[in-house]
Amino acid sequence: MNPARRSVLLGVAGLAIAGCAPGTYSGPERRLTVATGEPGGFYVEFGQLLAGEVRRAAPDLRCAAIETSGSVRNLELIRDGGADLGLVLADMATSANAGLAPFTAAIPLRVIGRVYENYMQLVVGADSDVSTVADLAGRRISLGATGSGAAIFGERLLAVTGLAAEVDHRSLADAVAALEAGSIDALLWSGGVPTPALAGLAERMPIRLVRTDAQLDGLRAAYGPVYERVLVPDGGYGISGTMATIGVPNLLVSAPGLPDEVAGAVARVLVRRAPELVPSQALGTQYLDQRSLIAGGSVPMHPGAAAAYRELRG
Repeated sequence: MNPARRSVLLGVAGLAIAGCAPGTYSGPERRLTVATGEPGGFYVEFGQLLAGEVRRAAPDLRCAAIETSGSVRNLELIRDGGADLGLVLADMATSANAGLAPFTAAIPLRVIGRVYENYMQLVVGADSDVSTVADLAGRRISLGATGSGAAIFGERLLAVTGLAAEVDHRSLADAVAALEAGSIDALLWSGGVPTPALAGLAERMPIRLVRTDAQLDGLRAAYGPVYERVLVPDGGYGISGTMATIGVPNLLVSAPGLPDEVAGAVARVLVRRAPELVPSQALGTQYLDQRSLIAGGSVPMHPGAAAAYRELRG
């Protein structure tokens, strides 16, 4: 069995055993939109899997996933009514809920579940002489697409390091092509390991990841404990051994006005269908762990989701 799928089964066992109560959703028929992320990343694949499982469990919730540029855009869509749910990096959710930069006003949010860990992946060619974040001084780097959480994180990373680089903001596909062509020196991506687009790049040219955890203390001092030290799993992109980087939890969030019965239905799917929500290329990433599913940090849990988790725990 895939290690990631095994971790899901173990992580939600306590909930799933109690989670046999009939009924997932009994409200009116409605459309449910999940804002995900860029093609080639885990956000899209996870969102599509989630939408499919919601439709199977609750046919009256006509759930669909939409592609976006990432966390900031997803938060804007939730604010403006363009999406019901969004996959959002926890640092961006925290800033949005509190009305802190890069947001000019608060975007009230509720957490449906903490769904997986994002690894900040600073990617260079295997023969690059960049070995630390500080080595990026004066280099050409893509910090992620405009509207993505990676773009904001990248700006924060450079700021706490105190360096200037030649920065642009490309989509993941464009950044991969630019790194392969040698027109940029590095790209920053936030997602699971291995991210499909980066795995494809690694098949065409040797790549490696640059450690970012030396900047962790500075980031936590400036932006709070939302940032964590995590280990990139062994074997990602053909690289042997684990490597430390900065991790940011990924949250599934909604506006406070999402009906309780809808939030509860989605929460039940997160628990009951956990093994089916692991993207096929996942490598050693713990998804939907019982201990962390309800951990939304400073952003409040949606009451409908909280009630569903209590019910499933028995």
